[in-house]
Amino acid sequence: MDGSSQEEDDDGSFTNISLADDTDHSSRTLYLRPPKSLLSKMMNADMDDLSARVDAVKEENLKLKSENQVLGQYIENLMSASSVFQTTDTKSKRK
Repeated sequence: MDGSSQEEDDDGSFTNISLADDTDHSSRTLYLRPPKSLLSKMMNADMDDLSARVDAVKEENLKLKSENQVLGQYIENLMSASSVFQTTDTKSKRK
């Protein structure tokens, strides 16, 4: 075994780059591994982005819940004020 196969087993992170050979028109793939410090920075940036998105979604969710409560109360008030939605005594109407 050579040293390159051992390096490939470290963390499995590779970048694929296709190279076209102009002379014989065949394509080759070159595998490049970003440095671990770059991988760490990329992962931290991704986690920060995800965390910010989760916080934004939570805030929007709370806002919508509050608005739904207000709208629900408004609809209940409209229904109770309208004679269409009042309960009727069906027995007294049948007599």
